[in-house]
Amino acid sequence: MSILGVYNPLNIDVDHGDGVYLYSKDGTRYLDFTSGIGVTSLGHSHPSLISALKDQAEKIWHCSNLFNIEKQQIVADKITKNSFAQSVFFCNSGTEAIEAGIKVIRMYFNDRKEKKYKIICAKNAFHGRTYGAISASGKSKLTQGFEPVLEGFKQVSFNDSKEIKKNIDKETAAIMIETVQGEGGITPAEKQYLKDIQKIAKDNEILLFFDEVQCGVGRTGKFLATEWVKELNPNLVAIAKGIGGGFPTGALLLDKKTTKSMPQGSHGSTFGGNPLAMAVANEVLNFVLNKDFLDHVREIGYNLRKLLKDEIISKFPHLVSGVRGIGLMIGLEAVEKNEILIESLVQEKFLTVKAGQNVIRMLPPLILEMKHVEEAILKIDKAFSKL
Repeated sequence: MSILGVYNPLNIDVDHGDGVYLYSKDGTRYLDFTSGIGVTSLGHSHPSLISALKDQAEKIWHCSNLFNIEKQQIVADKITKNSFAQSVFFCNSGTEAIEAGIKVIRMYFNDRKEKKYKIICAKNAFHGRTYGAISASGKSKLTQGFEPVLEGFKQVSFNDSKEIKKNIDKETAAIMIETVQGEGGITPAEKQYLKDIQKIAKDNEILLFFDEVQCGVGRTGKFLATEWVKELNPNLVAIAKGIGGGFPTGALLLDKKTTKSMPQGSHGSTFGGNPLAMAVANEVLNFVLNKDFLDHVREIGYNLRKLLKDEIISKFPHLVSGVRGIGLMIGLEAVEKNEILIESLVQEKFLTVKAGQNVIRMLPPLILEMKHVEEAILKIDKAFSKL
């Protein structure tokens, strides 16, 4: 094999996609509740995204940030007008946004002549695959063979503000958590926990950094998941995945005081904010920032979770025990090994993703409709009945 063997793909040769469906080369249609792991927020081959990409491709693909990129400013304006952010740094992926955020934290305290550099993170987290990101995650599966990891990261229990408080010292610079842990098992941060850590950050004059690479951009039914707590005012938020609808795009959102810490030359990206990415991101935001669109995500997500509970968990308690999540970021808690259940779903042409804590992760496109929800329930029922 000429491809480096770091992946273990399903034995499905993907040919094309249409909305919530993927088609293999042999013509088999799959109901896709993976969305490329939360990426294809508007589904596959969305007409608006195709049109935006084609129009831009006929003009210019790349020019680098040596020049003004008009849609970059348009996208940044839309984000800042609809969030806490004062500024936006564009990159190409979630892990790049995380790395940028770590640099901002270090630079912020460097400017203040304070020797603060440590970042408190959560156990069971996933922040990406780069060196800084795996150091922050602290998972043995991610770091094994790559030690020593970078110093300055401390992992504590998720949803436990008391443990965060205990681990703050004079060198602590920030708290960084996922607003909803995705890879770790679809576990939302509790509202009181978020309020508590904001108070802790304020009392200790440290920064608050949220990783919304998977849960941001409408996935939970709000543009940012932090919006579920009105009093929450982060300093930094990393987004990616859904913002590009399938085109590689990421961004770091910065508040006013962290923005001031990043002067010209302090960070950069060759491809970040390129014309193609911005054309697509602009179209995604036209949908995701629409109130009716977000209302739909919350409603359809609620209906899906309710049907999973009423028609699947009650019928197959020996296979699944509960449902968790928010919006269209949903986890089905498995009793049997989740790999076995996921494979049974594949046999019924239904695609899901494995997550930690023995959870079956469902990240369908945000354009999901009730007919797709009902189709999913039928497929799950059929698959689990065979087991």
